[in-house]
Amino acid sequence: MVSHKATISRNNNAVVVQQKNLNVSIHFNHLFCKNSENGLIVQQKYIEIFEIENKKFRSRFSRICLLTLEQNSISMDYKETEIKGVWVIEPKVFNDERGYFFEAWKQAEFDEHIGYHTTFIQDNQSKSSKGVLRGLHYQRGEFSQAKLVRVLQGEVLDVAVDLRKNSLTFGKHIAVILSEANNRQLFIPRGFAHGFQVLSDVAIFTYKVDNTYAPQAECSICYNDPDLAIDWPITTPEEVLLSEKDLNKAVSFKEAVVF
Repeated sequence: MVSHKATISRNNNAVVVQQKNLNVSIHFNHLFCKNSENGLIVQQKYIEIFEIENKKFRSRFSRICLLTLEQNSISMDYKETEIKGVWVIEPKVFNDERGYFFEAWKQAEFDEHIGYHTTFIQDNQSKSSKGVLRGLHYQRGEFSQAKLVRVLQGEVLDVAVDLRKNSLTFGKHIAVILSEANNRQLFIPRGFAHGFQVLSDVAIFTYKVDNTYAPQAECSICYNDPDLAIDWPITTPEEVLLSEKDLNKAVSFKEAVVF
């Protein structure tokens, strides 16, 4: 434990703690950082190298409280896909003997990476069994929705289809595995159809939307439309579970209302 009287500074990837004539340099590989009222808590479960009075030794420690360290935030990794405007977001997950911690959503950071402000107004959640396919859904016109989707339990193949007629990737799609193991999120802007298929025994799926549900503007495109040619993992008709609406009222891509 670092004394509260110590002076603390940061130098690249090292935190330097100086107390009287004692100089400690702590080099981190994987950090657990959590903002607290008084400062930053840094947790590390692995072997670290300490340099104390020019003598190196190894020690295992679990928690260091740095009460005067400047506030830092835990960032997420944002990667724009080959379809402009669609982003895969991966949080930095910090594990220890108690479990894990990560930040799942941060408005300012999201806006900075995406490039504009999105006001999400509602969170939705669904539970589905293996083979369930929900999609391809969207709302037309002014009722279009941007979505930020992720999986809390299980695994799905998540698909976004570009319906923006002036887009260079119009009619193309992106498919991403989302699971409780990888903690990925997919941001889908307005102007896309969206769907997912459950690959695990059970999947709990949650997503944010920036517009209200409008049944009068609801649209559905056939999940197996040949022009889209989406490579769904489960294709046997007996194993693909669809709603009555998706089974009987979905239209082809050529018939779909686009943006």
